[in-house]
Amino acid sequence: MNMLALTFIFPLIGFLILAVGRDRLSEKIATFIGVGSLFLSAMTTAFVGVKFLAYHGGQPVFLPLWTWVSVGEFAPKFGLVLDGLSLTMTAIITWVGFLIHLFASWYMKDDAGFSRFFSYLNLFVASMLLLVQADNLLLLYLGWEGVGICSYLLIGYYFSNRANGRAAMKAFTVTRVGDVFLAIGLFLLFREFGTLDIHTIIAKAPEIFTINHPTMILTALMLIGGAFGKSAQIPLHTWLADAMAGPTPVSALIHAATMVTAGVYLIARMHPLFILTPDTLLYVVGGFGAVSMIVAGFCALAQTDIKRVLAYSTMSQLGYMFIALGVGAWQVAIFHLMTHAFFKALLFLASGAVIISTHHEQNIFKMGGLRKKIPLVFYSFVVGGGALVALPFVTVGFYSKEAILWETYATGHMALFWAGAFGAFLTAVYTFRLIYLVFFGQEKTQAQPLSGLSYVLPLVVLIVLSTGIGALIHPPLGSVLPASVGATLHEGKHTAEGIAMGMTVLGLLLAYYLYVPNKSSILNKWTNSTLGGVCVYWCYHGLGFDALYDLVFVKPFLAICQFFKADPVDKLWGILPALTNLGNCLMTKTQTGRLGSHAISFGLGLAVVLILAMMTVV
Repeated sequence: MNMLALTFIFPLIGFLILAVGRDRLSEKIATFIGVGSLFLSAMTTAFVGVKFLAYHGGQPVFLPLWTWVSVGEFAPKFGLVLDGLSLTMTAIITWVGFLIHLFASWYMKDDAGFSRFFSYLNLFVASMLLLVQADNLLLLYLGWEGVGICSYLLIGYYFSNRANGRAAMKAFTVTRVGDVFLAIGLFLLFREFGTLDIHTIIAKAPEIFTINHPTMILTALMLIGGAFGKSAQIPLHTWLADAMAGPTPVSALIHAATMVTAGVYLIARMHPLFILTPDTLLYVVGGFGAVSMIVAGFCALAQTDIKRVLAYSTMSQLGYMFIALGVGAWQVAIFHLMTHAFFKALLFLASGAVIISTHHEQNIFKMGGLRKKIPLVFYSFVVGGGALVALPFVTVGFYSKEAILWETYATGHMALFWAGAFGAFLTAVYTFRLIYLVFFGQEKTQAQPLSGLSYVLPLVVLIVLSTGIGALIHPPLGSVLPASVGATLHEGKHTAEGIAMGMTVLGLLLAYYLYVPNKSSILNKWTNSTLGGVCVYWCYHGLGFDALYDLVFVKPFLAICQFFKADPVDKLWGILPALTNLGNCLMTKTQTGRLGSHAISFGLGLAVVLILAMMTVV
């Protein structure tokens, strides 16, 4: 198990070499280091995973490396833990991350900052691995902040474009809000438990706190705030669509294998705390997840950028994961996290291939007819899109998404069930819209054929994993996360699945009617109407959240900054010398040098003195 540390050490070494070498390294060497470090990390994960499952029976294995900080009783260790949950997350991060790195070596070919790009990618993966393997919350927070700074560097990779820099800053700022909540949660946990060791906290929590204890509710809310920031859930979701400013492999890495999954992992890892706050878990985690899912679905319907459609679909699928967490289906949430990593990485990498083929065009309305020019990419979208909409039995998304809907049905939370079913309907509509506009109809942008092993291999592997074959992979979560209600209850399961599949089919049929035989005429009439135009504009701009935040937070903040820019405190102290100067100016005006003026002044002064003297006598 000592080899576990190598999983994040390999990409960390890759980062250091690439960061120091930078422009002095050729593309071949940078590729060898950047992609090779992830391959070594993935192989190490496979070796460690096989050994863990064979010899440890799923029981946690702790690997303390050294004491990181020692201040009084506060002495957290730099230690790792390997259990079913951390092994599942590590395997997703390293293997899907390796495929993304391999594809990136093709996508970023001849880019001026090739080595810089791969150094950021390596550090991103190393930070995420540290996050999921940490055995204490302080070390987890280090990885948490690491993925935050890497997202800033990668989203703003093309920093010469000011819009990209603003998108990077927005992502960094919004996620920092969530990080502050998480930090407060860590302070509360340390105050109550005297430690930040994860397993000590989750073991002692049921002994110290009763159900819905106020301190535990506050702590849970702080942890949820951190999770919502990283996993782009309402109200901290506005950064995700703008994160598409980075290169497409970055989008794949953020949305599939790393950053956005951190919030789901955090709640699953700390699940005993949330079991003690059932109302918070259901209404905040599950409820906000459902709202986020539906909002993202409506926003995806109006997007014209191929990557922004997929970005909102990520937010929607994360909403499903939070719904699963909200109803206590912990294992199902992580299972959907895994399947989502497969098909969302496939869709983003395929969208990157579309962008390269169409000479960096990203507007889906300027594409069309590409299925014959880039057939592998077309099949990638068909399989990945099928998994996204959960086509029954043949796609991996069906097995995980239907499991989530079944859990909501089995636990009796029908509002969440119908929200999830409606989300499936929206997903089917915008996914069909995306695929049809890009690959069917008249070709509007001249596309070039694509080739290369680094382009083909990741897509082929992810295509296979996005089919029902991927559902055969069962994460070893039984010894870490409790079983859900739906795992033992079967009555009504076919009804729930039938409704969910029906909503998916209904969405596909509606989208087919609107775009194929009707040729978008109904949609065009709706868009050109006053109400329709307002709705489309509203959905296109993320339901106005950016405008709202700009009005409530940004403009007041800038006004305050403008006020303090003039340094009012310094000017306040400047009143004293100003009064002195004023007095000096007034007194100097009395020094005229004229005898008459002095005589009058003397007489007035003497009169004042006499009056005061008489008042004193009286």
